[in-house]
Amino acid sequence: MLRVVSWNINGIRSHLQGAGYEEPSNCTARAVGRILDKLDADIVCLQETKVTRDVLTEPLAIIEGYNSYFSFSRNRSGYSGVATFCKDSATPVAAEEGLSGLLATLNGDVNCYGNMDEFTQEELRALDSEGRALLTQHKIRTQDGDEKSLTVINVYCPHADPGKPERLTFKMRFYHLLQIRAEALLAAGSHVIILGDLNTAHRPIDHWDAVNLECFEEDPGRKWMDGLLSNLRCQAGSHMGPFIDSYRYFQPKQKGAFTCWSTVTGARHLNYGSRIDYVLGDRALVMDTFQSSFLLPEVMGSDHCPVGAVLNVSPVPAKQCPPLCTRFLPEFAGTQLKILRFLVRLEQDPVFKQSALQLRNQTQVQLRQNKARVRSTRPRPSQTGSSRGQKKLMSYFQPSSSHPQTTSNLDLPSLGTLVTPETSEEEAMASVVEGHTKVSEAKDKKEVRTLFWKSLLRGPLPTPLCGGHREPCVMRTVKKPGPNLGRHFYMCARPQGPPTDPSSRCNFFLWSRPS
Repeated sequence: MLRVVSWNINGIRSHLQGAGYEEPSNCTARAVGRILDKLDADIVCLQETKVTRDVLTEPLAIIEGYNSYFSFSRNRSGYSGVATFCKDSATPVAAEEGLSGLLATLNGDVNCYGNMDEFTQEELRALDSEGRALLTQHKIRTQDGDEKSLTVINVYCPHADPGKPERLTFKMRFYHLLQIRAEALLAAGSHVIILGDLNTAHRPIDHWDAVNLECFEEDPGRKWMDGLLSNLRCQAGSHMGPFIDSYRYFQPKQKGAFTCWSTVTGARHLNYGSRIDYVLGDRALVMDTFQSSFLLPEVMGSDHCPVGAVLNVSPVPAKQCPPLCTRFLPEFAGTQLKILRFLVRLEQDPVFKQSALQLRNQTQVQLRQNKARVRSTRPRPSQTGSSRGQKKLMSYFQPSSSHPQTTSNLDLPSLGTLVTPETSEEEAMASVVEGHTKVSEAKDKKEVRTLFWKSLLRGPLPTPLCGGHREPCVMRTVKKPGPNLGRHFYMCARPQGPPTDPSSRCNFFLWSRPS
């Protein structure tokens, strides 16, 4: 049996940190090994790794029992990226980064590119520059004993931002390039599996709110998938694409089978998501060898869940890993790199050497003259005189002329004058009343000051209650560019869910302060 699993991990390093592992130690390798063991697959394809080669560490790239292959984004750090981990028992015979062939190394590549004349070289480089595709080619043995070729295409397709129409064009061109490469491999006699995050929910059953989405069926990405995939239960004579959605092949009517949820809205709690992660296989491969196709929603750690399939074939490992394997990278190959490798010898002619020597001699003479000049101008201790000595602290104080100096002959009142005579009862009561009056006036002034500062510094307002559940709201910040960017607002704290579910979020909304 051959088990393949795909997972958009949403940042492999952040995932490890969230699990409590520290990267700069051996525990990173053990942590990645635990993740791979938990997925329990011969071939594990990860998307959105968000690592570039300069931050890829050996414990993250080289795992005992596996050989790994990475594709990096060349334009942005911490963005995109895919990786494929193969068990040593499923070592590929070839591996290649990108779809266009421009990143190929001509040694151990998959080849079979198809007709790409409609793309310019600049466009092909742009499509492969974000680290969105990785190909591994394997040998498999069927139950009949026949050996065949299987190419696994690990893809992280672009997301079409509604505010950036150029990204929709980029996404559709990437789709088209992917289909050209996959069909070329099929024409060359290899079986093909396309798996990963395609960033499109194909059918209304694959989206939680397809009914309320405008022109759902007219989306360009869905139309592309209509042409790529076969619908085995459609009427005779309709379009039959070269690939099959393996999950819908086994579960054609399963509702709520989602693979991606919004973490901001907590939608996973009520399964309010979409299915945009797929395992697609060519028609013959799915119908003849696929045993099952599954989702793993119980696996946490990302806004996606893993998807996978089981094939009734046996992998035939290659004797040696392809050159793209990370263990062959110079920084991980086990040989120490000398600093001389990064330096270039500069050839100097005799005239240049002589002028450099003269300049050095002139510089040394000038430095000695400057030091001698500094010594001659520095004052000596014998010339400074006593005026440069340390002053006493009392020298900075002068007696005040406005106040007479106190003397020891100051006349003090006698003890008898300090003794007050006995006062009458009325005078005593008057003094008591006067004291209470002063105390009450002081308290009133203090209260007035307190009320004034409280009115000026009122502090945060109490958290409002949502209208649907009468529960405390949560504060959010507007991050979308526009006039309200950065403003705070209150909304229901419950997770997002179907409008018909009373336990889901209500439509309460309130700005935190007037605009």
